[in-house]
Amino acid sequence: MSKEFTAHLPLNSVSFGQTSILLLRTYLDNYDKYKDIANLDKMFLIGQPDFSAQEENPEFQKTVNDLLNNGLDKHKRSMPSFKLWHLNGSMESISNDPLLLTFYELDAPTPAEINIAKNNRVAFSSKYTQSVFEQYGIKSDYIPLAFDKYNFKKIEGKKIQDGRVTFNIAGKFEKRKHHERLIRAWIKRFGNNPKYFLQPCIYNPHFPNAEQEYQKIIQHLTGGQRIFNVQFYGHMVQNKLYNDYLNSGDIIIGMSGGEGWGLPEFQSVALGKHAVIMNPHGYKEWANEKNSVLVEPKGKIDAADGFFFHKGGPWNQGQIFDFSEEEFIAACEEAVARVEKSRENTEGLKLQEDFSSEKMVEAVLKAV
Repeated sequence: MSKEFTAHLPLNSVSFGQTSILLLRTYLDNYDKYKDIANLDKMFLIGQPDFSAQEENPEFQKTVNDLLNNGLDKHKRSMPSFKLWHLNGSMESISNDPLLLTFYELDAPTPAEINIAKNNRVAFSSKYTQSVFEQYGIKSDYIPLAFDKYNFKKIEGKKIQDGRVTFNIAGKFEKRKHHERLIRAWIKRFGNNPKYFLQPCIYNPHFPNAEQEYQKIIQHLTGGQRIFNVQFYGHMVQNKLYNDYLNSGDIIIGMSGGEGWGLPEFQSVALGKHAVIMNPHGYKEWANEKNSVLVEPKGKIDAADGFFFHKGGPWNQGQIFDFSEEEFIAACEEAVARVEKSRENTEGLKLQEDFSSEKMVEAVLKAV
């Protein structure tokens, strides 16, 4: 008989929630295959459910409600649980035998983070993170993330057919992702050149007065000047719109100083887009010299930014990887050469199978 377990998940439109929804949908669609490994028929929510980013799926939402009702009626703390969440907030548990899968982005775990990791069976999405925590005596599982086949699909004809090479840069605007330096360096080299186009999609809804703040960021990044080959995109609430955006580019820029995986960059490369990727941390799990132009880091800088990362706090302390702007631009030029040779990154397409959601679900079920 397979072991029973209970899930403790966020279901929303940010990375933890999107990953949770992907895991649930994949498990339910392949229930007969997975039920003999481990059986999930109970669940608890973290936060409020939000399916607004997903295409409407009443049957899936009904199944989620059934799982939630079963959680209240049938769960026992003696049962193992699977939780997908931040370290901050994971001392609390619904089980005496919890498995926590978390994303960690820096390099200096605090006493609180170390203690929480010690009080869970913990899994990370990055072997780099595993090595960081191993220095503190914490053994962990490695569970790689997966391509979201439900929300991201290749769309023919989304690319503007005028010969231009289009760069995308994604993720919520913050220092950790080096957005400001990357965009300024790109504009300095490629700005106002009709052969190239840049599409930053870096709206950050976590800022107070997010829309006004985004307009200030745009003005700051462009120096208040009109640059005709740079177009900033706003908040894309639905995954369908985001899929259109990813399909409209030729090259995705992924130069973050700290990532547990890098979902927008990963989904882009898996859709067959070329990429400029910095080579440390979570990116290393899926980016290689065949599917991406790799940029080696140049030292580290403090992660503190006064908003998302506060110096001396109980969470998220440490440094992020730095880079050479000259080497970044050289990598962009090499990526352009790859695009001119072939618009499709055939090596990138292999990621859909190499990191399928079925493989991720199986890894979770074996670890729980």
